[in-house]
Amino acid sequence: MGKASRDKGKRGEREAAQALNDLLGCNARRGIQFCGGEDSPDVKHELDGVHFEVKRTERLDLWSALSQAIEDAGPDQAPVVMHRPNRKPWLLVLRLEDLPRLVQSVSNHMVDIADIHTTTYIESEEYDAGL
Repeated sequence: MGKASRDKGKRGEREAAQALNDLLGCNARRGIQFCGGEDSPDVKHELDGVHFEVKRTERLDLWSALSQAIEDAGPDQAPVVMHRPNRKPWLLVLRLEDLPRLVQSVSNHMVDIADIHTTTYIESEEYDAGL
């Protein structure tokens, strides 16, 4: 793989992390790449039980990308491929059997965010009231 291709992959991982942050607020960032696997994901984030494999390419070999995601994901993680060609939106690809795990993880994260905002609001009101 040439330097231009590696650089595009790195940009894609940063873009994917930003897209997840914008949509879910999950503190996503590009992972440190060693050799693949659950210890060095493409994107680190706060969604428990989800592994994202990022592909920023015009032509995706879907089954190869999904196989890599499955191989790199931990045993308790839903392998998800994030793909985006030029001038197109991000897409997610996953096995149907992994959909409940992804939905549960996102749901749990959104509840956690709501709890943080509610607690902050209540503490702010208590402060304003002089309690």
